[in-house]
Amino acid sequence: MIRIWLAGLLRRRGGRLLGVAAGVALAVALLAALGGFLGATRATMTAQSVHGVVVDWQVQAASGADARQVLTTVRHTPGTRTALPVGYADTSGLSATAGGTSQTTGPGAVLGVPAGYRTAFPGEIRVLAGRGDGVLLAQQTAANLHAAPGDTVAIGRAGLPPVKVRVDGVVDLPYADSLFQKVGAPPQSQPTAPPDNVVLLPQPRWHAAFAPLAKARPGLVHDQVHARRSHSLPPDPAVAYNTVTGNAHHTDLRLAGTGVVGDNLGAVLDAARSDALYAQMLFLFLGVPGAVLAGALTAAVAGAGAGRRRREQSLLRTRGASAGRLLALAAVEAGIVAVAGGAAGLAVAALLVRTAFGTVGTLTAGWALAALSVGAVIAGGTVLVPAHRDVKAATIVAGRATVERRRVPRTAWWVLAAALLAGALVVFRITSRTNYALVLAPEGTPTLSVDYWAFAGPAMLWTGGALLAWLLTDLLLRRGRPVLARLLRPLTGALSGTAAAGLSRQRGTVLRAVVLLALAIAFAASTAVFNSTYRQQAAVDAVLTTGADVTVTESPGSFGGAAHAARVAALPGVRSVEPLQHRFAYVGPDLQDLYGVRPSTVVGAGRLQDAYFSGGTARQLMDRLQQQPDGLLVSAETANDFQLHPGDHIRLRLQDNRTHRLRPVAFRFVGVVKEFPTAPKDSFLVANSTYVTRATGSGAVGTLLVDTGGTGQGAVARHVRSVLGPTAHVTDLPSARTVTGSSLTAVDLGGLTRVELGFALVIGAAAGGLVLALGLTERRRTLALASVLGARGRQLSGFVWSEAGLVAVAGAAGGVLLGWSLSEVLVKVLSGVFDPPPAALAVPWGYLGALAAAVAAALAAAAWTAVRHARRPPLTELREL
Repeated sequence: MIRIWLAGLLRRRGGRLLGVAAGVALAVALLAALGGFLGATRATMTAQSVHGVVVDWQVQAASGADARQVLTTVRHTPGTRTALPVGYADTSGLSATAGGTSQTTGPGAVLGVPAGYRTAFPGEIRVLAGRGDGVLLAQQTAANLHAAPGDTVAIGRAGLPPVKVRVDGVVDLPYADSLFQKVGAPPQSQPTAPPDNVVLLPQPRWHAAFAPLAKARPGLVHDQVHARRSHSLPPDPAVAYNTVTGNAHHTDLRLAGTGVVGDNLGAVLDAARSDALYAQMLFLFLGVPGAVLAGALTAAVAGAGAGRRRREQSLLRTRGASAGRLLALAAVEAGIVAVAGGAAGLAVAALLVRTAFGTVGTLTAGWALAALSVGAVIAGGTVLVPAHRDVKAATIVAGRATVERRRVPRTAWWVLAAALLAGALVVFRITSRTNYALVLAPEGTPTLSVDYWAFAGPAMLWTGGALLAWLLTDLLLRRGRPVLARLLRPLTGALSGTAAAGLSRQRGTVLRAVVLLALAIAFAASTAVFNSTYRQQAAVDAVLTTGADVTVTESPGSFGGAAHAARVAALPGVRSVEPLQHRFAYVGPDLQDLYGVRPSTVVGAGRLQDAYFSGGTARQLMDRLQQQPDGLLVSAETANDFQLHPGDHIRLRLQDNRTHRLRPVAFRFVGVVKEFPTAPKDSFLVANSTYVTRATGSGAVGTLLVDTGGTGQGAVARHVRSVLGPTAHVTDLPSARTVTGSSLTAVDLGGLTRVELGFALVIGAAAGGLVLALGLTERRRTLALASVLGARGRQLSGFVWSEAGLVAVAGAAGGVLLGWSLSEVLVKVLSGVFDPPPAALAVPWGYLGALAAAVAAALAAAAWTAVRHARRPPLTELREL
């Protein structure tokens, strides 16, 4: 009997089986493809984080310990590829005579670098001028001393005569923050900035110069071992972090107090693991609703033939079929749907992972099994569970009924919908707070925590919105029949009341189509808005960090100002050049970055956004600096630390270029700046460049923001390097995008966006057209009987088009409102993904237009097909049914 039943299903109900299997395939493909994205994202984060570390370990020898024994221990630690000793010493100051003038600096650091260091740790030292070995000055140190290769510098030693050395080269230290960290100290005890004055000596000369100081003042000299470790790590940043930190702790144990490991590799993986958890949150927030919606669509497709299925079961029961036999037939049908849909879904997912995520994307066995399990659950829930319910709950007479009696929703459903929406609003208010964090990753701890209550907001909004759409549409169909009849009169003429009554009597299919269409539009719209906002903020983050299409920077105060800007502005492809002064100023005891700007032009040149400022828009605050030259914008942290209020007088200490001494300069606090191009994220100041020039006697600038019109940044950057020479550090926006911000921001979400939006488009079209088409197919008998009773073709078409129009209008209205609400909630809950947070949502009107066109086309195709059947001869139609 099962074989006969199966053959009949494939022959007579093959289209419906194919539709149910397609719904299962949609859910399986979406989950498996997003699982491939999650795996690819984690692997990319780990690779990018590890690639950015030059010195993996800095092992500092304890005072009095044998540095050679520490070096031997590190070298023989499993996983160590290279380990070299580096000496650190404090200098009381540097002095040099160049061009007939003498310059003196404050305290600094002197490093003893072994031969082969630059080869072993490429990127740690970047040569700007002269040789790359011998005595090397850091770039800012050379600017402070006005020294160049060939000049002589005296290195001060506390209590000992200075040591004179001849400079062989000038270098940049891109990783100075980690190079001069306090190994083993907690984050709050780390220096706020690396030393301004740094000299690098060959290790033999360093030992000769500072061995006497080590004996007299051992606290001023110490030894480190810099190590390069194996980067063959697990792809998951959290697992890689545990592996790396475990190795570091094991080495600490082997050192037995003779040294402390500074784990730079673990530090970057510590940040990456929280970003990986945010990627997982993206999967849950954006992927799971799609899979649930695909399951609901599958249930709707299967449920469209529920009446026919009950009648067939009733006929089989009258002929002696047992309940077990009926459930076995349903189980066979569910099994076919699950196998066919699962196989098709995995094939589609494998193709999508390869094409959308490139070679890094892989469809793992774990995600494939998880997706197949979800597909099996959907197949069982949409085919087997309804069959079991009908067999156990429905009588034979009830199963043969043509018209199903629908219950009126109770008041409790309205109360539930209101409670769900109110709960979603409460969660939204909580997650919108300034200090809220979805992912908590305490620095240095092996575990991360997620505030899973945040999932309640979108979940309650989804459920409450769907329930409200159902209740409102049901209320319209039951109580608004006169209004509905008047609205349908242009389509159905004198039969408008009959059309309204038919929709009300068989409103189950209409409600199903409206709710599914609203949810599909909401899913597509919220996903599209979130992804568009993400891309917008990734670009903003790159511009904020880089500064412009092309940015040129040097040591503070070393640029020549107008002459350099004019040379760059004359290059091909350059539209404009904006100079920024970069100085250092003391705010009380704190040394902070000071940026002198031209208020009239910096807003456009720096692409400043209103979200960067507090107390006014970007244009308004720059106008204040223009009208009040001594005005000062301070960072939010500085304003809070020093309890500043608008109008307060502030005295900063800046270096006077004429006397080379610090002098107090009066400013007036006029506003707060939270972000600024090229500025650090914590404490900095923004002032009028004209006032800064007058107060310090120098118009030199430290940064040039080059506008290329968004094209040719790489070529312009190469031209700038050739014109300004190696001392200028040039960055271009496309190159910076790959390393800007968090490791999550650096991951390209283009593949994820294409997959999600493609599935959302398919689900939207299917929810609008397929469900309506199946519902109209079930009413072919009703339309045929109406034709026999004398209904004309125009009136029959009006029946069909009125239902399609009602579904389109009600579903679109509910989907737009729900999609807008979900977009706001998703962006707020996942605010940790954005840096900086968006000032407004980015709406992809092109995609939303394509979605509307696809849904309208699907609805029109379904209605047109039903109209064609309605115009066929009624006896032919009844004979086929």
